[in-house]
Amino acid sequence: MSWPALPPFAPRLLAFDLDGTLIQDGGTSVPDATATALRRLQGLGVRVALVTGRDSPPRGVNEAISFDAQATNNGGRVQVGEEVHRDAQFTAADLRAVLAHELADARTVLFDAQGIYVDLPAGREPEAWMVARSFRPISEAPQEGIVKVGFYHPDVAGHAERLRQSHPHLVVTGGQEPYTQFLTVTPQGANKAAALTLLAEGLDVPLEQTVAFGDSDNDEVMLELAAFAVQVGTLPLLEPHADTQLPDYTHVGAYLNALADQLDQR
Repeated sequence: MSWPALPPFAPRLLAFDLDGTLIQDGGTSVPDATATALRRLQGLGVRVALVTGRDSPPRGVNEAISFDAQATNNGGRVQVGEEVHRDAQFTAADLRAVLAHELADARTVLFDAQGIYVDLPAGREPEAWMVARSFRPISEAPQEGIVKVGFYHPDVAGHAERLRQSHPHLVVTGGQEPYTQFLTVTPQGANKAAALTLLAEGLDVPLEQTVAFGDSDNDEVMLELAAFAVQVGTLPLLEPHADTQLPDYTHVGAYLNALADQLDQR
């Protein structure tokens, strides 16, 4: 195959989605080739940031890569080094609107700084990751401090559309390919483009020297904003925003090594 296009400039910041981009969707570890290439790029002075919908990356990811900055909760929490630049939370009114759904037997998960709160359909057992995080019932969730809400249900697309119309300031992702049965809602301003802006400012890197990598709908705005966009996978939604495309996450390491080779030659 012909090699995918590399940025026509020397990037100073690489921003990565996690699931489906740096790691296998739902995985916990970074391929060795990717981690090695990222360390090589950092040695060449390139900054590396994580921009994920998760509220925290798996331990194995943090052990493999020493990120210069991280944005979690779909960009709601942005941290550069030890400094937190944003920590977006729902207002009580917005949270009520998000939870006012008609999804019978939906599995609902609320996230705050202390942990997760879960509403399980009758008779359904909690998943292992919920147990591992010592989940609490959704009835114990506070009205303040919630940073993300997730829904799991075959008909989440309808709830997503209603929220987009009634509360356009909220960030609604999922409910479409590749996550047709999973919906994430985050507070106003909690999106990956806004996160990339803050990360670049915090790391003193112009947006004109940024490269973003992503694979799904919540990466769309970040790929559009970055100076150069690398689509991982083949989601049609992202193609208009991508400057180049990789087949899947297993090809990221080779691509990054090619980028490092290019920088080495300059």
